[in-house]
Amino acid sequence: MNPEEYKELAAAVMEICEQHGVRCILHNFPDVAMSLQADAIHLPLPLLRELSQEKKAHFTDLGASCHSVEDALEAQALGCTYITAGHVFETDCKKGLPGRGPDFLRNVCAAVDIPVYGIGGIDADNIALVRDAGANGACLMSSLMVSENVTGLMKDMEK
Repeated sequence: MNPEEYKELAAAVMEICEQHGVRCILHNFPDVAMSLQADAIHLPLPLLRELSQEKKAHFTDLGASCHSVEDALEAQALGCTYITAGHVFETDCKKGLPGRGPDFLRNVCAAVDIPVYGIGGIDADNIALVRDAGANGACLMSSLMVSENVTGLMKDMEK
């Protein structure tokens, strides 16, 4: 998606989120996020490395995707207010790649002083392992996309 297409979609998503009182964190396009006056962005670590201090200062919430303890430490040093760590379990989003496992997540959580959210293959059957690893929460994608009962899934995740 090019920046113009992203801006159109992001503006619509931000409006929907605002109508429902849901926090919106944009992704990948800091200049677009700034033009929309978004105060939160999530970036892949390579993009975060290139982001100027001036642009970072625009965001109250700055997140990055991390895949190792070293990534997590770097993201924290670069000013992140939170990170995602993954992929924890096998997931359709990373076909053929084994998950890094709960010990990976535990090590990342222990290494940084900012909130860590597990991502990758997380569902009602393994969410307890994510919590036990010390994560502040979990990011869901595949489990939500294939669920026929999202409300029920979310209730199951709370157990």
